[in-house]
Amino acid sequence: MKIKFKKKRLRANLIFGILWIGLGIFSLWEADNTRWSDYGYLVIGVLYIGLYLFEVVNQYLTIEHGTIQKNKLFGLGKKLNLNEIYWIKKFVGGYTLKTEHKELIINTELIEKDSLNELNTILAKLNLPSEKTLFATV
Repeated sequence: MKIKFKKKRLRANLIFGILWIGLGIFSLWEADNTRWSDYGYLVIGVLYIGLYLFEVVNQYLTIEHGTIQKNKLFGLGKKLNLNEIYWIKKFVGGYTLKTEHKELIINTELIEKDSLNELNTILAKLNLPSEKTLFATV
């Protein structure tokens, strides 16, 4: 299951990519002599388009086979086994999931509403203490 980015974020990356590429093409077209910075605009635009495509394909989180993984470029995202999570800290705008050796911070402001409901359901099924319940029992 994929936890999706908000469409607003994806569209913003696409629009920035198109604008940077447009600026690069315009600067190359209008320049009498080409400077290296004219190509820089194109490079930035291509990077934004690449980021857009990566985020559309991979989305924010992947939950499968008992693991949760935050998707980042070059496979640098953290991966946790759901059965190893012993604590969930909920705060405004996110979650912190903790295992014995790792910690995963999830920014819920980046997540589409339907996907956020799915994530909340999955985390509720873990039936783990959150910071709120820990302080209430002390």
